[in-house]
Amino acid sequence: MRLTRLCILCLSCSIYFSSWAADEDITLLVYGDSLSASYGIEQEQGWVNLLKSKLRSEKLPVDVVNGSVSGETTTGGLARLPAMLDSYQPELLILELGGNDGLRGLPLDLMRENLASMIDLAKASGAEVILTGIQIPPNYGPRYTAPFFEIYSALAKQKLLPLVPFLIDGIPQQPELMQNDGIHPRAEAQSMILDNVWLILKPQLEILLKK
Repeated sequence: MRLTRLCILCLSCSIYFSSWAADEDITLLVYGDSLSASYGIEQEQGWVNLLKSKLRSEKLPVDVVNGSVSGETTTGGLARLPAMLDSYQPELLILELGGNDGLRGLPLDLMRENLASMIDLAKASGAEVILTGIQIPPNYGPRYTAPFFEIYSALAKQKLLPLVPFLIDGIPQQPELMQNDGIHPRAEAQSMILDNVWLILKPQLEILLKK
């Protein structure tokens, strides 16, 4: 009888501490398009999976959920976001959308409104937000590309968000690191994307982990 009680007690403690440890993990939702969805490369080669490996190697209690969808626009992202926030309840969201709006020449005011709405939804759910800037090819002309790129810094300033200025900075300047479409980085460039993100992500994780 005593042994049975001891076993039950140990089991109860194990369940309790397992539950406690899971509750302590930070959930990070990466919410983007093909740049974060490993388009054209193996899934494990993408920068989001490299981030998961980095967090594991540094023994940081962060669960990464990749909610990125190739071809996603800010309109589609806004429609999907409430369910994603409800399902995963992230403490931190990396918002990487807008590139497909630009490539399709969609109205910039709509893109700005959609991004702002997604930021507000995430904050209302209790999540901190990191915004990532995107540039589109120069052949779209400076009258479109310049204000497109400026949306990100303006929103980051308005909403008081940390900003990754340009997600794939340093990569388009090296054509050998780009896929044939000239838009998506190759597998060899994914670690550079992670470096760009990590520079901004690391301090935000440190803040959250101290809470």
